[in-house]
Amino acid sequence: MTALTLQLPPNLKLTDEEFEQIVAVNKDLRLELTAEGELVIMSPAGGETGNRNFDLLGQLWFWNSQNNLGKAFNSSTGFKLPNGATRSPDASWVKMERWDALTAEQRKKYLPLCPDFAVELVSETDDVEDTQAKMQEYLANGLQLGWLINPKEQQVIIYRHNQAPEVLQSPTSLSGEDVLPGFILKLQPIFG
Repeated sequence: MTALTLQLPPNLKLTDEEFEQIVAVNKDLRLELTAEGELVIMSPAGGETGNRNFDLLGQLWFWNSQNNLGKAFNSSTGFKLPNGATRSPDASWVKMERWDALTAEQRKKYLPLCPDFAVELVSETDDVEDTQAKMQEYLANGLQLGWLINPKEQQVIIYRHNQAPEVLQSPTSLSGEDVLPGFILKLQPIFG
């Protein structure tokens, strides 16, 4: 998925409401807002990436439906991070107690928190360095566990709170560790 970054004048900072209005009148676009106020326009995913995302989300959904420890989200969900950015990971999850602490109104809008768990799946046209920077941004804003999955290279970078990233080459599965207890992501359908 190719992303286009639209530079806005430095003195123009979009409010949450203005960003929501831009999104509302551009329903066919996936938009993110960086902490620096740049508007990022994400292109639709290709067939292979869409299928990989679907498999990833299916595995996360199944685990979550069995354990009911939190709420899982797809790439359409916006998170208003503490640094002011509004981001949409490919897959994400929030612990139930953090979800329960949100008001009904907060749940309807971009969620005002960083997910506990997030996945970014690198597509053919993604810039890996940009995606790595996004994962670092999630960590800086409270992420507990994150996976950057690069199917082309059959590589996974695991991001953990207060730890250096760990690079795995051709793993067959990933553990949700203590953040997603009992969750094992099978990578064959995603790497396949």
